Amino acid sequence: MKSNILVVDDEPVARQSLTDILKLEGHIVASAPNGQAAVEYVRTHNVDLMIVDLKMPGMDGLEVVQVVNQVSPETEVILLTAYGSTETAIQALRLRIHDYLLKPASPAQIIATVKKGLSRRSARSHLNSVSSADEGGQEVFNLKDGTTVDLSRRQIKFKSKIEHLTPAEGRLLKILMENKGKVFSHRELVLLVQGYDTSQQEAPEILRPLVSRLRHKLEQFPSLSEQVVSVRGTGYLYEGDK
Repeated sequence: MKSNILVVDDEPVARQSLTDILKLEGHIVASAPNGQAAVEYVRTHNVDLMIVDLKMPGMDGLEVVQVVNQVSPETEVILLTAYGSTETAIQALRLRIHDYLLKPASPAQIIATVKKGLSRRSARSHLNSVSSADEGGQEVFNLKDGTTVDLSRRQIKFKSKIEHLTPAEGRLLKILMENKGKVFSHRELVLLVQGYDTSQQEAPEILRPLVSRLRHKLEQFPSLSEQVVSVRGTGYLYEGDK
């Protein structure tokens, strides 16, 4: 099946070269000369995968991705950069960027990276359709001491105390509470909570801040404090009522 790909680069030669390589592979390819044009295109077209240059005048690559994440969260993103930097890599991972292409990339590298990206998108779509078929699950948990965890509203209540969760915190707690005692790997949780695949090495770094924020909120409730447990070198589990 043909995929819709958007190439975003302010350099005409690089933009044309990428477009030609991907068209020869049978993809439907559009291109944009800057970040603003890319955002406008994504607002009005279905884009399966986007290759975006990091350094562009005006809106840079990371700013484009932040907007695209809101407008079209299912679009797979590959960052095109002339140099690698750890700081940018971490920032990119947080923004749901899955891969890098270092300029100048060979046609073989471009084709392989795009193929991998489209496979990931397809796997994620399958996962999303499975989870929406299964969406129901348990939304409200009434714990022994009277604490109520309402995951449809993303709130926890105990007596007069109410704590609200962010969407990601709510998804994480729902997955863990619905599967009490089951150990989830870091990588599984990134996929289930954030919706993208990452490496075994990167996944703990992505999850740590989220788990830390969730635990901080749970600490205020006696029956939930210390229930999200780290399994060394593997992932996390929810232990259940004390």
